[in-house]
Amino acid sequence: MTPTRVKEHRKRKHTTEGHMVLVPFIDMMTILVVFLLLHTADVDMLPNTRDIAIPQSISDVKPRETLVVMVTRDSVYVGAERVSSLAEVADAPGAVVEPLRAALLGQRERLRRDAGADGEPSHEVTIMGDRTVPYSVLRKVMATCTGAAFNKVSLAVLERERAAAGGSIG
Repeated sequence: MTPTRVKEHRKRKHTTEGHMVLVPFIDMMTILVVFLLLHTADVDMLPNTRDIAIPQSISDVKPRETLVVMVTRDSVYVGAERVSSLAEVADAPGAVVEPLRAALLGQRERLRRDAGADGEPSHEVTIMGDRTVPYSVLRKVMATCTGAAFNKVSLAVLERERAAAGGSIG
């Protein structure tokens, strides 16, 4: 072989190897990008639930953004504002908890101002309650929400995986 032919042979050899290594890398990157796009597009952000262990659900309906009432193991919050302790709610006479009702009415007025000329404000509230909170406390919170003219009350739950739920829903 002449020196010119050896150089051409070496160039061809290196070019082919570089091309062969690059194609699987590009394929893997494409698969990763598609995977990330598919699995990050359907994420709903909820308020910080560090103190709440939310129960699970198998519903397919996604919630709308509403006013959030959080019931932790020791406190009740409207939005980010602490309203009452859980013991005060449990010991409150009657079905309506007055400090919670006052906070909800204040939030309802704020929602009315924010809606302005756009239309009627949302009369919906979502309750995020820890799974260990007694039902009697949740019932008082729900009654207080309806007493503050929030017509639609929803309970926040975590979506359970279909495989863990045992297949189809009947």
